[in-house]
Amino acid sequence: MPRSARGSSALNDDVYDGLAGFRLAMRRFLAFSEAALAEAGVTSQQYQALLVVRTTPDRQVRIRDLAEQMLMHHNGAVQLVDRMCAAGLAERIPAEDDRRSVLIGLTPKGADVLESLAKVHVKGMLVNEPLLAESLSRLRQVTELA
Repeated sequence: MPRSARGSSALNDDVYDGLAGFRLAMRRFLAFSEAALAEAGVTSQQYQALLVVRTTPDRQVRIRDLAEQMLMHHNGAVQLVDRMCAAGLAERIPAEDDRRSVLIGLTPKGADVLESLAKVHVKGMLVNEPLLAESLSRLRQVTELA
């Protein structure tokens, strides 16, 4: 018998229902997102990288910071940036404070693609909001009772 099943405090159906609802909402959103990204000709990683660059204070990010925020290795981030630059979504900018370093910024095309996709993604998130909210509320209630 698995160790988690031996414990004296078994999880009730509300926990499983909450977890299943949350996973369903996430799967629905991810399927929606992948379709929207494919239609725009952008990969999921490219979209995530566009978001990272857009949300940095100067709207420029070092590759090592991009890699860290995207939970990827440095060489993977370099390859991603190479593909984004080739697609006209991003550009390399020499760092003024360190000649060895390069910053990544959005091109006008990258900014336009990001804005369009962000609008679509907000709508997609709001469609799944009721199921997400219900699932999280159920999990919160169960954990508060424990």
